[in-house]
Amino acid sequence: MKRKRGEKEEAAEKKMEIVWQTPANPPEKHDYIFRDGRRHVRPYHFEFISHVKNRWAGKTIVDLFAEEFKGRPYDYYVSAVKCGRIQVDGEMVPVSYIVKSSQKISHFVHRHEPPVMAWDVPILDKEDDVVTVWKPATVPVHPCGQYRKNTVVGVLQAEHGLAPLFPVHRLDRLVSGLLILARNATRADLFRQEIEAGKVQKQYVAKVIGVFPEDEQIVDVNVNYNAREGRSTVEVGNSCDGSPIKGKTACTKFTRIGTNGIHSIVLCKPITGRTHQIRVHLQYTGHPIANDILYLSENVTNRSSEGVNADRAAHSPNNCLVPENNSSDKYEDSTEEDFDIDPMCTNCPNLVPKGYDGHEEGLWLHCVQYSGSGWVYQCPYPDWAVPT
Repeated sequence: MKRKRGEKEEAAEKKMEIVWQTPANPPEKHDYIFRDGRRHVRPYHFEFISHVKNRWAGKTIVDLFAEEFKGRPYDYYVSAVKCGRIQVDGEMVPVSYIVKSSQKISHFVHRHEPPVMAWDVPILDKEDDVVTVWKPATVPVHPCGQYRKNTVVGVLQAEHGLAPLFPVHRLDRLVSGLLILARNATRADLFRQEIEAGKVQKQYVAKVIGVFPEDEQIVDVNVNYNAREGRSTVEVGNSCDGSPIKGKTACTKFTRIGTNGIHSIVLCKPITGRTHQIRVHLQYTGHPIANDILYLSENVTNRSSEGVNADRAAHSPNNCLVPENNSSDKYEDSTEEDFDIDPMCTNCPNLVPKGYDGHEEGLWLHCVQYSGSGWVYQCPYPDWAVPT
């Protein structure tokens, strides 16, 4: 890290033995802490790198961060610039420095990742050019947002030495089940070509509110995703009134597997692949996923709250039908949970980052099968989806 520092600051950082990581630093097995049934990441020092966008140009370095990255207080950014935790083109700058377009900005932080509910990422099948896994709920597939090491790709690299990996399809962070990863770019492209050509069939299971109809239900209504709100809505087109249609065409087939009179287990076959398609289409039928707070309408929530609370379950492989050789029993709470406290960190001394409430659970939505031309990959049902 290029910058001039005072003797006191140099001594403090030397004592902490700071190693600044970048995306090029792969996750390692000792990076993880297991506590109370959750996988945590030992906080680490990380260099965020970005380049000044045109709309940022002309702002002071402190105002830029305070306005664009509101997760930390203004005073933190002042201190970070003064001590060199925020740099421009690899050099320290004054707090009054005016940034210019395309300049490189580095922000050196003590990074705390949110925990995930899973101990392990069970491997279902490993071939020369493909690996399939049971993706646990709450674990993102690849680095995004606050997550870098606490991801499916990160865990597989750290604990199984599998790299590089190319996710073939997407699963939302709160969704569990089959995840296909190619082990080279060529195989990944072949999968994607099949998916884009509509030659791949997908199957999910969901646990929904109420008694789902016995006959197959086909929902063929547009889905409109609002990125700002992070949710989708259905949009029934009406060409007669001339109103514009913003949503994308979407179709899902639903078949009831079983019901206990309070909830139903439903097989879901999405024909298209829109964001939150299954979730919002089930809401459209009047039978939303039973623990999907985002799509439980007010009347459904009141009607179903007793059932949801009574049947609340941790949605992770440790509580599902996991292949025996991938058992999570080998994981125990870590005996060594210490980590270096960074005096400038806004999350220390806590292990989890600020804003994490600790009560997150996975959705009752699980991917069970993907199939294409001459191939099929499957994942066992979770325990909540096994008919009784």
